[in-house]
Amino acid sequence: MSVVLGYDESPGAARALRVAIEVSAAFGEPLVLVYGAAAPGGAGEEYRSHHEAIRQAGRTALDHAVEAADEAGVPTTVEIIDEKPAQALLEAAARHDARVIVVGSWGESPMRGALLGSTPHKLLHLARIPVLCVPTED
Repeated sequence: MSVVLGYDESPGAARALRVAIEVSAAFGEPLVLVYGAAAPGGAGEEYRSHHEAIRQAGRTALDHAVEAADEAGVPTTVEIIDEKPAQALLEAAARHDARVIVVGSWGESPMRGALLGSTPHKLLHLARIPVLCVPTED
């Protein structure tokens, strides 16, 4: 089994990383760090440029998360998946037999999340395993 974390260096993700490392260490399970890298649009040079920029941002973010996990002695796997974040996390969770999916939130209202489709909101409705939604620190 594993712990899957959606990570993008947002304030919510930073705290979620700390919690995911704690959960992984407590269960003695690896941490799967996931970045959903779906670029908007669908074709042309602009799409390719945007797609590569998003993937590079994901690599940078996940490198920072790996450093934090390494310091805590938690083994990691890194995945940059060309899907929207919620779908990327669901796919990684299935592939890695995840015990839990950990995500951060950044304080949006429940109504805004429901209307705009926040990643935590989508996961709470679609995931077949527990979802741990970590609020940002004040």
